[in-house]
Amino acid sequence: MKKLPRITSAALVLALLLALAGCGPSDGKTRLTFQIWDVAQRDGMQAMCDAYTAQHPEVEIEVQVTSWGEYWTKLEAAGESNTMPDIFWMHTDQILYYADFGILADTTDLYTEEDPDFWAEHYSDISIGNVTGSDGRMYGVPKDRDNIVLVYNKELFDAAGVAYPTADWTWDDMTDASQKIYDATGKYGYMAYNDEQLGYWNFVYQNGGYILDPETNLRAGYTQPATVEAIKYYVNLQKNDWCPDQTFFAETSPGTAFFSEMGAMFYEGSWNLLSELKNYPNMVGKWDIAPLPKCPSPASGDGTGTISNGLCYATAAAGKNLELVKDVLRFFGSEEGQRIQGESGAAIPAYLGLEDSWTTQFATFDYLIDTQVCYDQFDTCVQYINNATRRKWKSSVSDEMVKIYNGADIDAQLAVMQGIADSYAVSD
Repeated sequence: MKKLPRITSAALVLALLLALAGCGPSDGKTRLTFQIWDVAQRDGMQAMCDAYTAQHPEVEIEVQVTSWGEYWTKLEAAGESNTMPDIFWMHTDQILYYADFGILADTTDLYTEEDPDFWAEHYSDISIGNVTGSDGRMYGVPKDRDNIVLVYNKELFDAAGVAYPTADWTWDDMTDASQKIYDATGKYGYMAYNDEQLGYWNFVYQNGGYILDPETNLRAGYTQPATVEAIKYYVNLQKNDWCPDQTFFAETSPGTAFFSEMGAMFYEGSWNLLSELKNYPNMVGKWDIAPLPKCPSPASGDGTGTISNGLCYATAAAGKNLELVKDVLRFFGSEEGQRIQGESGAAIPAYLGLEDSWTTQFATFDYLIDTQVCYDQFDTCVQYINNATRRKWKSSVSDEMVKIYNGADIDAQLAVMQGIADSYAVSD
């Protein structure tokens, strides 16, 4: 291969340098990346970023979407190589892992200079808890908060002559309605599927049980009597003709079954409601939401409760633009930033008092579902279940739960699940 003449090589190098200079931040702007995993929220996140850059034209922020399946693999690799995005979403399942290893920037004092009581005044204990590390410090800015609701098909209820669910409904009302709807229409009633946040956790806490000991948040409660009772109740629902078994759900999600009008009810997260209105336009007006039915005779408590989670905005402790990014996060957590997110329909803002801004996008449809249900349920929410070791035992416990659904002895398997979770509490 011939070598380029020396003068030609020099000229080529100069040309490349000039070209690169033209492509770089020669305009003096700082360009930040913002990584998320939900394409349905991209526009809302970009709107919030654009509001910040309108006030700070020297900054540009690009929202990038990575699928949930790849997100955590890429983020962990980026953390190891110190190449993390400037801003990124953090999930409750993962935050303790990243915070406890010193990867996330501490945000506890983000608003101290302007308002030392900012967090306590504008965010719930659950929202603050979801971003708190094992050391009691905060490692993110609460983004949103959510809860679980009962979604129901109005037409199937009408066909069976059953009144729509109300706040007074109990588990008995739900099973009774399920049987009547099945008898009248041949359609499934309540579709109980193998899920934690959207399934049996809610039943456990409504019955006065727990997944993690509320006193220490260390040891599991799978063998606690109220927990055992609730899990048995939930799992045994699939023995009814009106409830599909887990073989059905292996091929068809409850949401798909519901919006295909195969079933009358299922539990859904508030974060999915807007996209379901958009994705199933032929179903608008045919369905609505109600509070979760209460446990009729709880071992303790009043029988109410719904699992509540929330994401947060986070950044790397070793980020090259750390001070600038903290200013962006300060805006994201402000009333203005949170309102933009809410009005975009992305999610219910974590900022207290702005919940109903989320209704804005729902009001654009011909039928307005009862979003007030979501806001009212925040009074009886249970914080999403998590501790520093759950990341290690979550998968193994879930595998054992599958065995229960497939017919294994419930008491024996719950004892196995208890042992798995507690083994990490002891070793760590």
